[in-house]
Formats: sequence, C-alpha cells, structure tokens
Amino acid sequence: MTISSPFAAHYGGWQAMIATRVISGFAQGTVLPCLHTLLSKWVPPEERGRLATFVYSGGWIGNVICLLSSGYLAASAVGWPSCFYVWGSITILCGISFYLLGKDSPSEHSRIPLDEKEYIEISLGVTEINENEKPATPWMSILRSIPVWALLVTQCAQAWGFWMLLTEIPSYMASIMRFDIKKNGLVTALPYFTAWLVSFPISYVSDLCIRRHIMTTQTSRKVCNTIGQWIPAVALIGLGYARQDQPELAVGILITAVSCNIAACCGHNVNHMDLSPNFAGTLMGFTNTTATVCSILAPLIAGVIITDSTNIVQWRYVFFLSAGIYTLGNLVFILFGTSRVQKWNDPIRSNRESVTRKISTIGTIQEQKDIDKIP
Repeated sequence: MTISSPFAAHYGGWQAMIATRVISGFAQGTVLPCLHTLLSKWVPPEERGRLATFVYSGGWIGNVICLLSSGYLAASAVGWPSCFYVWGSITILCGISFYLLGKDSPSEHSRIPLDEKEYIEISLGVTEINENEKPATPWMSILRSIPVWALLVTQCAQAWGFWMLLTEIPSYMASIMRFDIKKNGLVTALPYFTAWLVSFPISYVSDLCIRRHIMTTQTSRKVCNTIGQWIPAVALIGLGYARQDQPELAVGILITAVSCNIAACCGHNVNHMDLSPNFAGTLMGFTNTTATVCSILAPLIAGVIITDSTNIVQWRYVFFLSAGIYTLGNLVFILFGTSRVQKWNDPIRSNRESVTRKISTIGTIQEQKDIDKIP
C-alpha cells in the first residue's frame, strides 16, 4: 500500500490516496499485539524492561532514519514519491526476513541452546498456558479489571503525546523556528536518535533495580512511566515559550521531551505482560485500538486549534493540552495501575481452584451434617 500510494494519488486523487493509508493502517494494527505475544513467550520477567524497550525502540530509530532521509528523498529528482517507494520496499524485505527467521516460542526454535531455552521457560513459570488447553479470552474479567482501564488511560495519553510530537513538531520547527525542509529533517530526527540511545541505560537500570530488589516491579513501572510522561509534559510547555532567536533552546527542549518519553517503554508498555502473560497480545490489541483513536485525534484537534501556523499562542494551546493529557494519564496509572498477574490470566487454573473450593465446602457441610446426627 505504501509503494502504491503515489500511483493512487496520481490516478485516483486524494480519495484513493487516503484509501491506501487506511488499508495500510488496518494491516499495521496487527503488529503490536503480535510483538507483545512474542515478547510474553520469549522474555523472562526480570528482563522485560530491557528486551521490550530494545524491540520497540526499533520504531524510534526507524523514525530517525525516515526523518533524516525523507527530506533528501523529497528534494531528489524523483520527488516526494521516492519516500513511499523506498520505505515500502524496505518494509517488504523486513516482513520477508521476519517470516523466515521468526519463531513463536523458544520450544519451536531449533538452534537455541538447551540451557537458554530451559532458562526462559522456567523463568516464565506456571503462567504459561498448556498449548493443548487454551481457554477462551476472559473478556468480561478483562473489562471489569481496574488495572486494565488504568493501563488503557495512560496508553491513550502516550499515543496522544507521541503522535503530537511526531506529526506536529516538524510543522512547528518549520513555521515558528524557520528551519528549511532538509534542516528540519535533521532537527526533528535528532530527538528520536537521542531517545534510542537513552533507551539502553534506562531499561538496564529499570531491570537492575527490580533484580536487586531496590524497587518492586510495580514501583519501577510507575517511576519509568512518570519519567516518560511527566517530564515531556513540562518540556512541551517550555517549548511553547522558546523564541525564534533561540533555536538551540527549542531543540534542547524537544530532545528532552522525546528522549524522556522512551522511558514509558519500561512503564506502561510492558505492563500488559505483567498483568497477563497469557493474554498480553490481546490486551495490547484492546488498549492500542483505543489509543490509536487518540493518535488520530491529536493532529486533527491540533489542526482545529492552529489556524495560523505562525501564531505561537495557538501552538501553546496545543502544547498545554498535550501536557495536561500526559499528566492525567500517568496520574491514573500511578493510582490504579499494578504489576501483579491477574487471576483471569489463567482461567483454567482459576476455574479448577473454584471447583475445588466448592467441593471442599460441600464436603465440610456434609461432614457437619453427619456429626449432627450422632446422639
């Protein structure tokens, strides 16, 4: 769909172009749930922060390369369509590589060392469902779970803030800070490259604190999420007050906002696996679907507020709104989020325990009746 977008725009107008993006979006909606499912089967609990951040930071470094190259590609002889041709082709190659090399779980990997395979499987423990007795998704229990709703709220806030930064900041840098398209690409890519670099020490320290019992898993998740959402909230407000003759300050604030935002990968982004290793992909699909609506609304609402892209006051309104959403989303996660595995993670075991309790209760009642019959 990406490769065909320029052809759609040329022969079918804006309607066909939008159709290719909609279809592409539907297809890409499967990616995050699949990644979360794979991570829940491959990653030991004490390594979730590092490995999940390593995987998802791939998207951030992708942003860097795309932002750096798109300005030059658009200015080339082929023009803006070259952006779609290049990135569409790379994506197809990546998809083929993943199909050929990826495995569902350690047990299906023929070349993984036995000790590593045993380490992963043992560390995941009893939360793993037997392949022969997969239960139906406990939707009612999920929808009644307060920690799930707290996760949903903070993920919506993250989606809003992230896509506001990604889609609107290039326009801000061009309209307010007067960067040309090539320089704009360099400036807007730098924060994401910095975030990618910062992701390694942040995720390492997060897991180290959990492993050495400096923090509980729950505290670590909330601290990382606070760094990932509240610091960018403050930075966004500051960005709105950077003057045109202070481009270095604006870039520094932008780098702070984006690089700190990567800490959320060790926060709410791995919380799906904390709550339910068995349904981590399902949870990600549920929360990400709703969060995607926020990512769609963010640039739309920004477009309604910003009627004059050279008006700094209108940009401040957008930045204040995004900062407020970031703050509220993380506050909900702090108050109601948890890292404890939920009972509905293993419905089969939960049902067995319930039946056992009932049988035990019935047995106790019968024994009491028998005793009462004794003269």
